[in-house]
Amino acid sequence: MNRICELFGIKYPIIQGGMVWCSGWRLASAVSNAGGLGLLGAGSMHPEVLREHIRKCKKATDKPFGVNVPLMYPEIERLIQILVEEKVKTVFTSAGNPKTWTNYLKEHDITVAHVVSSSKFAAKCEEAGVDAIVAEGFEAGGHNGREETTTLCLIPAVRRVTRLPLIAAGGIGTGEAILALQALGAEGVQIGTRFALTKESSAHDNFKQLCLHLNEGDTKLLLKKLAPARLAKGHFKTVVEEAEARGASIEEMKELLGRGRAKKGIFEGNLEEGELEIGQVASLFHELQTVDEVMKELIEAYRNINLSLLTF
Repeated sequence: MNRICELFGIKYPIIQGGMVWCSGWRLASAVSNAGGLGLLGAGSMHPEVLREHIRKCKKATDKPFGVNVPLMYPEIERLIQILVEEKVKTVFTSAGNPKTWTNYLKEHDITVAHVVSSSKFAAKCEEAGVDAIVAEGFEAGGHNGREETTTLCLIPAVRRVTRLPLIAAGGIGTGEAILALQALGAEGVQIGTRFALTKESSAHDNFKQLCLHLNEGDTKLLLKKLAPARLAKGHFKTVVEEAEARGASIEEMKELLGRGRAKKGIFEGNLEEGELEIGQVASLFHELQTVDEVMKELIEAYRNINLSLLTF
């Protein structure tokens, strides 16, 4: 057992990313029941909807689970209060300054991990008192770091500046990748895309099927003037690429993005007008699987490659 397993009370050091419009109680509880750490994605939930998902997750699993909280969430005070009231044990924070809420959460016996995209911010996390760091490379889906540092470069850089338990994220979808990131200094992994494309994910089937038919190069990091996001091929991606190519202003990009595009694409399945966020690693997978099937594949591949290396 390593430090990630000990910290979160889980069997395998595999965390399911708390993705907007994908990570409801069905997905989180399934990952937790399979030995990983499931996360609810609070970023796409109103506070009372989050409370409902927390309670349903508690009924669906007796294993540890947590909540991912984007710190720029508009009703952050109410959301944090719900986490305390519902006695959530683990919170992963992202998209903001970890100093803002870490102490308050830890005062209420909540374990805190924070997501970063650079070694500079990893050092700030340690200063803020978090319990673990998630270092996410630019291969990841959804919102992303502007630095465009790959996971293979980011993990050893972060490992140099902190002794905290380190979780790698971005472009990880196989057991072989888990082993590779461990070799670079990670003690666990956070996997988003692979779990977003499972049967238990709350994403629309249209979105899942599109992503399960992607090839290499069918995603691209865009919207860099706002909040960088990796988008899958489709009408909206094309429109954004054209706007950025002609040097559209921040105001134009905000108007183009509008409101609710991610919900429209990921949750409602509108592949024309929706913002289709997914990671590069999607191109490796072409079959809709259950969480149990994914977890078994990850663990078996990890063990097999580990054994083969021992005979090298």
